Amino acid sequence: MGENGTKRMALIASKGTLDWAYPPFILASTAVAMEMEVAVFFTFYGLTLLKKKIKASVSPAGNPAMPMKMPFGPEGFQNLSWPIPNIVSGNVPGFETVATSLMKKTFKNKGVATVEELRDICLESGVKLIGCQMTMDVFGFKKDDFIDGVDIGGAATFLEFAADADIQLFV
Repeated sequence: MGENGTKRMALIASKGTLDWAYPPFILASTAVAMEMEVAVFFTFYGLTLLKKKIKASVSPAGNPAMPMKMPFGPEGFQNLSWPIPNIVSGNVPGFETVATSLMKKTFKNKGVATVEELRDICLESGVKLIGCQMTMDVFGFKKDDFIDGVDIGGAATFLEFAADADIQLFV
């Protein structure tokens, strides 16, 4: 629990693909709306979610259970399940770009906020976003590469918050 008796949630975001970009921001924005104190530690590929421009994509080859449905056309066409064999998703040039645009279109059609919108909600709501200093050094990122409002720190910075957290998640 935090100093003022509120619940705390501590998240670690370590992946930067489109499908892994949503969970930390959805969980953080929901928890802060429930009046929890929230901190998210962005490390390794998750750190890219704090860059000014998010270039997250989805990899069907890395997600064999990913349902492929079309976000356009007649309802019957949209309801078909399109299992894509790994041989296609991993070897057809541009397939990842197509899958990413289809997923983004599906989210838009369903009224799901973009990753950038969710990130903005988190910032405006007081979620503490912590970029991993070691990861910055390893990948050659500079503080200027990231959006305003990001704290930079090491594991100890995050662990000080997480030590008193009621909920700790690695997403």
